[in-house]
Amino acid sequence: MTAGSYAETYRRSLEDREAFWAEAAADLRWERRWDRVLDDSRAPFYRWFAGGRLNTCFNALDVHVEAGRGDQVALIHDSAVTGTVERITYSELRDRVARGAGALRAMGVRPGDRVACARIGAVHSVVYGGFAAPELATRIDHAQPRLILSASCGIEPGKIVHYKPLLDQAVDMARHKPQRCVIVQRPQAPAALVPGRDLDWHEAMDRAAPAECVPLAATDPLYILYTSGTTGRPKGVVRDQGGHAVALKWSMKAIYGVDAGEVYWAASDLGWAVGHSYIVYAPLLKGCTSVLYEGKPVGFWRVVSQHGVRVLFTAPTAFRAIKREDPRGEHIRRYDISCLRALFLAGERCDPDTLRWAQEMLGIPVIDHWWQTETGWPAAANCVGLGLLPVKPGSATKPVPGYDIRVLDESGHDVNPGRSGDITIKLPLPPGCLRTLWNDDEGFRTGYLTRYPGHYLTGDSGFLDADGYLSIMSRIDDVINVAGHRLSTGAIEEVIASHPDVAECAVVGVRDALKGEVPVGFMVPKSGVSRAEAELVREVIQAVRERIGPVAFFKTAAVVKRLPKTRSGKILRGTVKKIADGVEYKVPPTIDDPAILDEMAGVLARLGYPRPSGD
Repeated sequence: MTAGSYAETYRRSLEDREAFWAEAAADLRWERRWDRVLDDSRAPFYRWFAGGRLNTCFNALDVHVEAGRGDQVALIHDSAVTGTVERITYSELRDRVARGAGALRAMGVRPGDRVACARIGAVHSVVYGGFAAPELATRIDHAQPRLILSASCGIEPGKIVHYKPLLDQAVDMARHKPQRCVIVQRPQAPAALVPGRDLDWHEAMDRAAPAECVPLAATDPLYILYTSGTTGRPKGVVRDQGGHAVALKWSMKAIYGVDAGEVYWAASDLGWAVGHSYIVYAPLLKGCTSVLYEGKPVGFWRVVSQHGVRVLFTAPTAFRAIKREDPRGEHIRRYDISCLRALFLAGERCDPDTLRWAQEMLGIPVIDHWWQTETGWPAAANCVGLGLLPVKPGSATKPVPGYDIRVLDESGHDVNPGRSGDITIKLPLPPGCLRTLWNDDEGFRTGYLTRYPGHYLTGDSGFLDADGYLSIMSRIDDVINVAGHRLSTGAIEEVIASHPDVAECAVVGVRDALKGEVPVGFMVPKSGVSRAEAELVREVIQAVRERIGPVAFFKTAAVVKRLPKTRSGKILRGTVKKIADGVEYKVPPTIDDPAILDEMAGVLARLGYPRPSGD
């Protein structure tokens, strides 16, 4: 296809959106065709394919087996940490899923229950293994699952992460008690089971009868995925059945340029949006072979070569790690990776230096694209299947068909090309995006739809250039991006502030060459407290690790005499971040005492900020 294919496709997706998405939906198997492509009767709570009925699992597995492609490999589980590779065909995966669904049904799981099974209509909510017990307990109370499915442990390079003790602690802490916990016993660290509550997954599978697919309304929920926010309450993004399947299947060819039968690899975690969308659902809906990998980024090239990966999708932080360990690309050249056609990066903005290095080392298009947990699939990208556009390092290229992206000033007016503003998406959002928050329609409205009526607020700021290319520059709230994981600095501050010796504190996300951003904390001790700084810092770091988890990557903090504030008491986090990043700044006119910025600069210098470029 040519670049003109993108322009025409994008125009049609906005001017005739219902016909556009009806055409995409025809590529799925429906139990009942929809009554309306777009139901706007409850705007801004739009619904796609209202009246339609289908089953996502059937479209991801059974349909390929029925088409005679059951012997094709659906999933490759490649574990560098255990030294094993397992290839599962579509027929085998369908049979395993059917028996797993049957096992859950035998335990009393029914459509609408929160568990982990699209086949029988149970809504799943997958939680990243790096969260500490209190964070997991919060999600248990909010989703109120009938059953929790967990592995006994996770395996990281050189380390075993024991999941079961975390789960037991979280269940003890939670007000809602699941009826069952079903444990997949990994041989590296089998877990003790709680009598009367816990079941062994393999034993349940051995005696299970396979379950058939249950047709569901296109507007029924498929899954809940929790994402970080600043309100202190859980934000459970709700994805629907129909629109999700339509958008995800369409994206594989249009955005990534991948056809059925080809090997596609999203190097992510199943607990994050990328893992949901592009390890599981999209590749299987398209009929691709998907790679599920356990291991370090430096091992990517063996996997690409061994399995014939056509397209690789990972986070910029992974490539910064590869660049740090293999700056001359010597490890890359040990493998034949001529099969690889394109590299896609997302999860955080990719700095131009890393993108250019990857281009030079790989000799293929390297594409930085942008989306969110809320959108569920890319909102801006260089759509390979619609004709590759010129790559501009630092930009996510152009809006994906279906997304009417705008950059607005504080008054809600479009800004001129090249000027920064708040990035929004004009409603309605395309299929596949969140339709609301779990049990919180009002939170969805106030959090995303009220600042700019008729628009979805992304929470990111940036600009569109004269060519229509979108550049994402920063968050407009206090959510920071650590190695592709969105974390609230407010949540970290809450933990620090709970320490008995801390009077007040602030956390800012500062630029990091490997992680993208990392949190740095500043603490003002309570009056009369005179203890060693190192001891206090060590205690708050441990507290954050216990209550939020190692995912926060909170390792740096300092004791300060005071925090920089406006005369109204607002902490100037943005100014502190600029000092730490070595960015030129102006003294805010509302600052209470300008001399404190010099004090903060001295503290940051003691911590090693700003870091030299590339560190």
